[in-house]
Amino acid sequence: MRIEISEKNCKASEKLVGVVEKKVARLDKYFDDDAVCSVYLKTEGKYCKTEVTIYYKGNMVRAEVSGENFYDNIDAVLPKIERQIYKHKSKIESKLKKGAFTGKKIFFEEEDLPESKLVKTKTFNLTPLTTEEAVEQLDLLGHSFYVFQDAETGEVRVVYLRESGDVGLLIPKKV
Repeated sequence: MRIEISEKNCKASEKLVGVVEKKVARLDKYFDDDAVCSVYLKTEGKYCKTEVTIYYKGNMVRAEVSGENFYDNIDAVLPKIERQIYKHKSKIESKLKKGAFTGKKIFFEEEDLPESKLVKTKTFNLTPLTTEEAVEQLDLLGHSFYVFQDAETGEVRVVYLRESGDVGLLIPKKV
């Protein structure tokens, strides 16, 4: 697995980079060499935010943690990633290394992981809007996301509320 570390509003020391690489490398047991692990280190005021995203065979697993320092964050984010891998293991096992789930030490206590299930299907009309109008609708509805049709391109877009309170825009791209 290839590990990429990027920083924003901070500069990672060699020691931190070494610790991150060493700890993230323990996830190699799940992924083949073609997987890419992106570690994003960011300071926001007095808090440090660590995001770990693993891209493998058209899938991705992602977790993020905020705390007072990056060393504690990396220790907290890895169990989150591993829980996601275990939670979805029946769906993704064919894409991971053979024997990824046998006899290996894991980062978290292996409790009964809840099974997700589809409980509601909703149909709605896509309304042609500008991004600004979609953000207004997001605010008016009080939802965490809003799906709309871009008035200029006719393509589907999603605006969503980020943890910071800002709004993000998702633009789907065919592969």
